[in-house]
Amino acid sequence: MLDTAQAVLTENFYFPSGDTQLAARLYQPVGEPQTAVVLHSATGVPRDYYQPFARWLAAERGMACLTYDYRDFGHSLSVPLKQAQATMADWALIDMPAARTEMRRRFPNVRQWSIGHSVGGMLGPVQPDIDQIDRMICVCSGPVTVSDHPWPYRALALLFWYGHAPLAAKALGYLPGKALGFGADLPASVYWQWRSWCTAPRNYLPEVGVTLPEAGWAQTDTPVDLFAFEDDDLVPQKAVWRLADLYGANARRHLLSPSEFGLPEVGHIGAFARRSAAVWPRLID
Repeated sequence: MLDTAQAVLTENFYFPSGDTQLAARLYQPVGEPQTAVVLHSATGVPRDYYQPFARWLAAERGMACLTYDYRDFGHSLSVPLKQAQATMADWALIDMPAARTEMRRRFPNVRQWSIGHSVGGMLGPVQPDIDQIDRMICVCSGPVTVSDHPWPYRALALLFWYGHAPLAAKALGYLPGKALGFGADLPASVYWQWRSWCTAPRNYLPEVGVTLPEAGWAQTDTPVDLFAFEDDDLVPQKAVWRLADLYGANARRHLLSPSEFGLPEVGHIGAFARRSAAVWPRLID
């Protein structure tokens, strides 16, 4: 389909990831792209949320951009949510590399970029295909733990991990995110792993080389940029820099303030919202 107002081609399709198929939407410029971007979503954020940013990449920067939903979520949900078995590790170690494989198949002769939002970049250092990535961009990504959150947000986080949310997940067999005000329903298996990491003193880091693969990014010369926002209470600067340490000494750290873009707020989710379009050139240029 051609969006004539924006000069962007879009295509909806499924691609294979392990034992399942993931629902994707590809945005392309009318001309041949020189860069192929895979946009990896934050937890509980559907692919369609990133449509304005993906269309901007195609229309204004001439890049092809793939958005998709992880297994057992959004358009990729293929079983009743109570039966879903996906984990965050599955998303990071199977689905994200599979999305990049699809883009390399479609665009074998161009630069391959990964843009990860929150969990979309959080496990990048332990992924199996890092030697095939030409640039990694992490936005609001970090192995956060409860003690990282400022008050009063920390009280909300404690409630989410120890209050009504785990009770609801046990009772229903999935996390009723919509009913809880989280925004999206999630498999219980995703919630429990997410909870175990975010309530541990160093999140998933002690599992690297044990239940998770070794971190290999620091042994590469692939550029990685990590962006933190001053008003992000969910993944504050200290958690983003913790991830930067795992990416290695050459990881570039960027602390951004909403005011420098003329915005009242950005927070954790807002960087890819249409209202934050002033931020977008800073993330990729």
